[in-house]
Amino acid sequence: MNSRQRRGVILLLLSVLCALGAFAGVLSVISDVNSKVGPEVTAYRIKRDVAPYTPLGPGQFEKITMPERWLPATAVTDLDQTEGKIAVTTLKAGSLLQSDMIVKRPALEPGQQEIAIMIDAATGVAGKITPGATVNIYATFAGERGGAAAQSKLIVSGARVIDVGRLTALSPDRDDRGSRATDAVPITFALSAADTQRVAYAESFAQHVRLALVAPGTTTPPDPRDRTYTLDKDK
Repeated sequence: MNSRQRRGVILLLLSVLCALGAFAGVLSVISDVNSKVGPEVTAYRIKRDVAPYTPLGPGQFEKITMPERWLPATAVTDLDQTEGKIAVTTLKAGSLLQSDMIVKRPALEPGQQEIAIMIDAATGVAGKITPGATVNIYATFAGERGGAAAQSKLIVSGARVIDVGRLTALSPDRDDRGSRATDAVPITFALSAADTQRVAYAESFAQHVRLALVAPGTTTPPDPRDRTYTLDKDK
């Protein structure tokens, strides 16, 4: 082997050593990053805004991965945790879904039934009645010519709301020329069998059914003398 060949072999060995050194450096950097970041885990991000008290479903979220060490302890990592839950407040698009953003939907108690009726959005709900709220249900009945006077009746006191549906535009009844299209919201209540019948009757025969929100902590039922009102009471 002549001197030129020896120089070539030496340069080749130096190149190999440099490559090995660079490779070792890359591995060191990767190892350092991994040690700082750690393994990645699954989390869920909100696709679009979710209104308060809205029932939750898988379609409202997208799956993402992120370093475990950066994941909050309250982060939802399994969508089974959202089953039967509703949003506590507005869930903003792009936010990380966390367990303190959701609560279990109010459930029926033994002996109760679910009943849903449409309530005028302007006069009966006004956006303030939410699942878990307690309301009094009033119905107004038209008077009869030469007979009973028009009256307002408290048909159910302390009714528990378990769901509030989406705003729906209702078409006027063709047989009622004075009626106009209105917006209504389906409200679901948890009621006893007797109260369920009262609500069903009122929805079918009353002119209007309205809700009055009861202040939290109120336990005293209305006075029986206040359950029915007619205009002549104010004379």
